[in-house]
Amino acid sequence: MEETAKPTVTTRSVGIRYGLFMGVISIAYFLILNLLGVDMTQGIGRWASLIFNVAIIFLAHKYFKDNGDGFMSFGQGFGIGFWIALISSAISSVFTYVYIKFIDASFIQQVMDKTRESMEEKGNLSDEQIDQAMQMTAKFMTPESMLIFGLIGGLVILCIVSLIVTIFTQKKNPDPFTN
Repeated sequence: MEETAKPTVTTRSVGIRYGLFMGVISIAYFLILNLLGVDMTQGIGRWASLIFNVAIIFLAHKYFKDNGDGFMSFGQGFGIGFWIALISSAISSVFTYVYIKFIDASFIQQVMDKTRESMEEKGNLSDEQIDQAMQMTAKFMTPESMLIFGLIGGLVILCIVSLIVTIFTQKKNPDPFTN
């Protein structure tokens, strides 16, 4: 009788798979919050996104262990998280660029208005200082800069989240020399 080999999964294959999931979920999340008028940079908009990210990375690690040999080193866990970060950041950043550039050009102005409003509510800046800050902010609020910052920022933040999640989800093989 011949033994059937269990299909092997790689960190890249799992990371790409879950990166695609996270990218699609990020787009849906963005659209829902935008339609509801919820600020995505503060409060529930920001924290719910973080919870989704942690959950997807956790599920990817579980999938890797369940479909592999049952173990996952810290490096493998981070590798999965890196691929998730890369794929999902690329998908969501390109979508955001297309959305802002071609679908809703008023999105940037809405963000700028909320930023000004937030600065005015704090009350610790003069009108001149607020105007200067808004001029500086406007330089970075273009679809192209948001694409670049989305890619880099998403990659960095998700890699940090992945490092933290991996601390808790890694499962070292007690006897790595047996197969």
